[in-house]
Amino acid sequence: MARTVFVDGAYVDEMDAKVSVFDRGFLFSDSVYEVTAVIEKKLVSWEGHTRRMRRSLGEIGIDLDMSNDHLLEVHRKLLELNEVQEGLVYLQITRGAADRDFAFPDRTTVKPTIVLFTQEKSLIDNQKLDTGLRVISFPDLRWGRSDIKSTQLLYASMVKQKALNQGKDEAWFVKDGFVSEGSSNNTFILSRDGKLITTALSNDILAGITRETIFEYAKSSGYIIEERPFSVEEAKNSKEAFICSSTTFILPVVEIDDCKIGSGQPGNNTLKLREIYIKNIKQELV
Repeated sequence: MARTVFVDGAYVDEMDAKVSVFDRGFLFSDSVYEVTAVIEKKLVSWEGHTRRMRRSLGEIGIDLDMSNDHLLEVHRKLLELNEVQEGLVYLQITRGAADRDFAFPDRTTVKPTIVLFTQEKSLIDNQKLDTGLRVISFPDLRWGRSDIKSTQLLYASMVKQKALNQGKDEAWFVKDGFVSEGSSNNTFILSRDGKLITTALSNDILAGITRETIFEYAKSSGYIIEERPFSVEEAKNSKEAFICSSTTFILPVVEIDDCKIGSGQPGNNTLKLREIYIKNIKQELV
């Protein structure tokens, strides 16, 4: 069954959806995006995603007139039209279409392009829960504003593919000797003395919505969290490690750079945190 997508105010068949060849999202990656998970036909962490979206838009100077309530209405309508039980809604907002020029077009005459679509995906029952993820580290050569959720994702895609080509599952970025984040996720390790350690927020990493939620739930469950740099070597010697993102939730990491982490199996604390996370977000669905 063909999907219905949303393009600039209209719900259209995916085969009829069109964006201008002059759109700056296409020409310059001049756009931001959000991916909101869907379980039980409802949205996960909606307020967090809209807050981050507004910040990203503000950082690159895109004015969006559409209200959060209207955006929520569109998300819900797409879920209804496409009968999505579990998966995601993708939202992308570009600066709009104008003749190609590095300078931004006049914001009073060029309006943003808004695109949304749904994608069915199994989120609760992830195949990697049984085996865990095997990770390779790569130099972090991305641009200096990874805190903006822009569509400038080529390098992240390149290292992800390099990891897959080597029979691994994921890539972790390393900057100045420390892990910054994963190709599309935030990173955590559990120290030998039971502390959750993750990189502090800065321009070098994205402020993950799942990361933020983990802080809340983990602290209430008695975990101590340290926001500080950690090296690949410290990760190798940690008790457990995991990644988190909007659609993977929490997934265990069992190997980095061919070195086994802990027992080499998904860690009990990681799996417990995932259960806590899912239990709590189900009570806050929108």
